[in-house]
Amino acid sequence: AAMSKRQRKKLLRQKQWEEQKDLRRQKRKEKRQKRKLERQSKLDSNNEGNDRKRMRREVVPSTLRLIVDCSFDDLMVLKDVKKLHKQIQRCYAENRKAFHPVQFYLTSHGGQLKSNMNENDKGWVNWK
Repeated sequence: AAMSKRQRKKLLRQKQWEEQKDLRRQKRKEKRQKRKLERQSKLDSNNEGNDRKRMRREVVPSTLRLIVDCSFDDLMVLKDVKKLHKQIQRCYAENRKAFHPVQFYLTSHGGQLKSNMNENDKGWVNWK
């Protein structure tokens, strides 16, 4: 079957995106390294210890519980599952940084969401 011009362009863009994956990863890694070095030199210069660690001590956990029910997974299209995954990641990250973190739970976690998380965010298994 003949492909429309739009489909061809989309395929080409997708291919280029895939091909540049390693390059993007490399750039991110270099950026991370650079930030790490900058942080290190900053710490050495003012000898104040890690701000983040000091901040963690002031944390008072909240008694609130946040439960995300993932049992509607089978009613969602993959695009929405991916968006949900991003939102869950964001909630988890923000909650970790919060001064009053809530107890954060995922229930009925399986299906598309779980396989998407296993594929794109292998670290989720270490979440507290």
